[in-house]
Amino acid sequence: MAETHVLFVEDDDVIREATQLALERVGFTVTAVPDGLLGLEAFRADRPDIALLDVMVPGLDGVSLCRRIRDESTVPVIMLSARADAIDVVLGLEAGADDYVTKPFDGAVLVARIRAVLRRFGHAAGAGGRSDGGAGAGAGADGVLVFGDVEIDTEGMEVRRSGAHVGLTPTEMRLLLEFSAAPGTVLSRDRLLERVWDYGWGGDTRVVDVHVQRLRTKIGQDRIETVRGFGYKLRA
Repeated sequence: MAETHVLFVEDDDVIREATQLALERVGFTVTAVPDGLLGLEAFRADRPDIALLDVMVPGLDGVSLCRRIRDESTVPVIMLSARADAIDVVLGLEAGADDYVTKPFDGAVLVARIRAVLRRFGHAAGAGGRSDGGAGAGAGADGVLVFGDVEIDTEGMEVRRSGAHVGLTPTEMRLLLEFSAAPGTVLSRDRLLERVWDYGWGGDTRVVDVHVQRLRTKIGQDRIETVRGFGYKLRA
């Protein structure tokens, strides 16, 4: 099996070298660079399996680099921030990041988060989503679910709106599959964190909120309804 290739963009020499060693110790191949412009070059040259981007790096900041990567690829992105600042977190997620980790972080925690992201990306890419039969339940013989003008091909992992292809990241696809498995049912943010982000512990619900907003811009603002105080539901 090929090793997972990680692109790591971090300007602090100590953090960059220590984290690279920690990731290589568990079997990852790591390309570590100190600024965003070098990060973009490395991304285009190496096409890594996942990118870890510090928010505050010179040349091209992490949020801008995330946008550039997302323009070209659906590769998973985890943002790293020295603060649990709402602006840093939201900007990174709105730029297309799939998750974030606050510094200082424990190496084992970072590895667990990387593996969780890769695991759900592999699930989203596989036919039918999850093996538990949740996502895609109720699909027709051709595996297509229809909600108004939105069609979800649960076998081909494609979404169309009014006949036009909708480009979703694997995380957005996982989120939509979770909603489509229980249309009309309110899903709490904690449940979505557990099922979509693979968190077995409490996580930051801002991750859910921003991804729901991103999904709404692609499939229709009123397709996913906010149920204040409880969560979200897909309009059947």
